[in-house]
Amino acid sequence: MRIIVCIKQVPDTTDIRLDAKTNTLIREGVASIINPDDKSALETALRLKELNGAHVTVVCMGPPQASMALREALAMGCDDAVLISGREFSGSDTYATAYTLGAGVRTLGFDLVLTGRQAIDGDTAQVGPQLAEQLHIPQVSYAEEITLGEDDSIIVKRKTDDGSQLIRVKQPCLITVLSESVVPRYMTVHGTVDAFTKDIRVMSFDDLKDSLNPDWIGLNGSPTKVVKTYVKSGKSSGEKMTNLTPDEAVSIILEKLCEIHLI
Repeated sequence: MRIIVCIKQVPDTTDIRLDAKTNTLIREGVASIINPDDKSALETALRLKELNGAHVTVVCMGPPQASMALREALAMGCDDAVLISGREFSGSDTYATAYTLGAGVRTLGFDLVLTGRQAIDGDTAQVGPQLAEQLHIPQVSYAEEITLGEDDSIIVKRKTDDGSQLIRVKQPCLITVLSESVVPRYMTVHGTVDAFTKDIRVMSFDDLKDSLNPDWIGLNGSPTKVVKTYVKSGKSSGEKMTNLTPDEAVSIILEKLCEIHLI
């Protein structure tokens, strides 16, 4: 069984800064981590490997420094790692990212693709489902639990607003995993040493150009644009009034609502 786990290296959200000119995150000088949902997808893949036998490949699209996230995944127990990287891919929105990832994942071959539900920097929850569409395979989102069934099927317990669903899906397929579904393991000393002895395969634009339309990648190929970003301003303390009768309080409230044209 060939499992591919797509991960994203994201800035630690405790220290976020925005570029006012480009409306993008400033990543320089900010600590980076593996996206939490993606780390749970990694743990899910490793548990399937331990229980059923599988080859787990971790894939990340990003700049060269994203290789550190891949090293961490290797230290957790993944078999090999692939970095999709190139200046041509920079500035990609979710659609361009899924399109590029799709080209890389098809090249590798797979039975099951796992991703996190969403990334903590964009919070769109779009890349996983869009990647499934690019690969033309069925998808199940918001997975809490994954087990292998009979006849190459996969049983997924899917979280919903009012409970859960139990879904059987045929391989190949894509599943997005919730961060609370499992507790990711720590890197081991042996795994860490082993991770730095392995080569990370790098896929550049030249490696994938036969599968990519250059007009559909990177910033210029992204159909969505960030028009403006801003930090939410704090609310004022408001005006406090005391010793009012009920009628006086109602009158003042109505007056304030009329002033801001709510009534």
